[in-house]
Amino acid sequence: MGKFVPMFMIAVSAALWGVIAIFVRGLTDAGFSPMEIVTIRVVTAAGLLGLIGAIRYQKQLRIQLTDSKLFIGTGIFSIVLFNWCYFTAINQMNLSIAVVLLYTAPAFVVILSFLFLKEEMNRKKLISVIGTVAGCILIAGIGSNEAGAISPSGVIIGLGAGFGYALYSIFGKFALEKYSPFTVTFYTFVTASFVLLPLTGLWHKTEVILSGNVLFYGIGLGLFPTVMAYLFYTKGLEKIESSKAAIIATVEPVVATLLSVLFYKESFGGYQLIGAIMILFSVIYINLPKTSYKIKGRLDF
Repeated sequence: MGKFVPMFMIAVSAALWGVIAIFVRGLTDAGFSPMEIVTIRVVTAAGLLGLIGAIRYQKQLRIQLTDSKLFIGTGIFSIVLFNWCYFTAINQMNLSIAVVLLYTAPAFVVILSFLFLKEEMNRKKLISVIGTVAGCILIAGIGSNEAGAISPSGVIIGLGAGFGYALYSIFGKFALEKYSPFTVTFYTFVTASFVLLPLTGLWHKTEVILSGNVLFYGIGLGLFPTVMAYLFYTKGLEKIESSKAAIIATVEPVVATLLSVLFYKESFGGYQLIGAIMILFSVIYINLPKTSYKIKGRLDF
């Protein structure tokens, strides 16, 4: 039974990520822009993680000031870009399609790792990238009557979320060489907060933020699909392989799709469904363990 607990934790974290639209759309209806919602998320998360760190991980809160540059990449180029694109996509298109476009991140990671980290590009990775691109084309509805349902700009913004999410893996790799996952996550949100607060001037809306529903959505956004999801995922990752965790995390688009259909009464076109399946298959395929056999003169599957 014990071996199922880590898998359950990963699944719970993915499910929490899958319900993020409830809080994003709630804050959007209250009059907040995507960038203001990103600010609410990172500031709330930084505060909650700081509190947890002060209670349980005091030593992990210490960093060298000169290392602040490590968190510019994770906090600004990744978290800010990823969240803005994702929240904008959630409000511009069906939730299920927005979250599937987010799952192009593994394809971007493969490409960026090949270009900047000099990681190998094997056949398995190439097939996954091609499958992801083909899935995106189908989701865009190219060649179908469903094309008008999704704007090209919406697809680009959705892909921007996947790209921004992928950048976290690239920049985070350098930060994790020196600091723990908790430290990297905490200072990523702190860095993003320092940049976004003066940029958005969110304090001018303090009275609105502290009102009933808005306060619930704001705290909920920082707590459930952010801090709690991170803690569950990290805890589960201690006892399970990262490749398996990535496969289990595909619970997120499933939950988002169910939420989209049942809660928001959104529909899924035929081409979009096939495209979504292709992207999710590519994510699972690239994370499957390597087979033990080799084909002479050919790349391993």
